[in-house]
Amino acid sequence: MSLIVIIEDNPDNARLASRILQREGFEVTVADEGELGLQIAVESLPALILVDLGLPDLDGQTVVAMLRQNPALNHVPVIAFTAWPEETAEEMALAYGCDGIINKPIDTRRFGDQIKAFLEPDFRRM
Repeated sequence: MSLIVIIEDNPDNARLASRILQREGFEVTVADEGELGLQIAVESLPALILVDLGLPDLDGQTVVAMLRQNPALNHVPVIAFTAWPEETAEEMALAYGCDGIINKPIDTRRFGDQIKAFLEPDFRRM
């Protein structure tokens, strides 16, 4: 079972994403702040990390930069998970060094498949 770390401060968004991913067979850990998410990611070495770009303690750019600086997490896809307008979100996710983006509100019918696509061996990063 692959572990997904969700760094998301909105409990409703985190709960919905977690439920869908757990139904898809993933193990999920949620952090409601960037610092905690970084700590969990370093300790657990997940298969994928979803990062809300608007966190209360650290901005998304800082969280992604810190994840990218850790050699143990270099291979882990980091996906922006944001409610920002789609065009802005794509631009920021690319600038921040994310491997992809999933916009909120999520499409509950597609979300599991979106995550699985980021875990495929032939996945192409942004």
